[in-house]
Amino acid sequence: NNMTKKIVTLSVLILTQYIFTSPVYAQKTLDECEKTQQTTLKKSRCFDNVKEVLDREMQTWVNNHTFNLEEKALMTGRYAALKMFKRSQNDFITFRDNDCRWQYLAISPEKGAALAYKKCYLIVTQSRINELSMTP
Repeated sequence: NNMTKKIVTLSVLILTQYIFTSPVYAQKTLDECEKTQQTTLKKSRCFDNVKEVLDREMQTWVNNHTFNLEEKALMTGRYAALKMFKRSQNDFITFRDNDCRWQYLAISPEKGAALAYKKCYLIVTQSRINELSMTP
């Protein structure tokens, strides 16, 4: 059954998300990157690792909401919420890029500019994850 496959897939995605990532873990890792890594290169790599975790976690939440909204739309014939959610996610990506880019440009060409962008990316992404995790 196609519906059963979707439910099992979604359950596996959510379970994987809770086992391997959490906001507390990501924040702790970000804090550890800031405190323990001394060189710019090491800190940059550490931020990259946190970024991978957060990107996966956010995608899991986006997939979860998309799945739920698609199911509701199929049952009700109303697609406005799904369309608006997808638009809000695209708008978030644009906002995050612009919000972090101006911070990078304000520091550039100093060495810390790339780190400022990455740190901003992590903080803004974590905020979006928190928002998505509290939305029904």
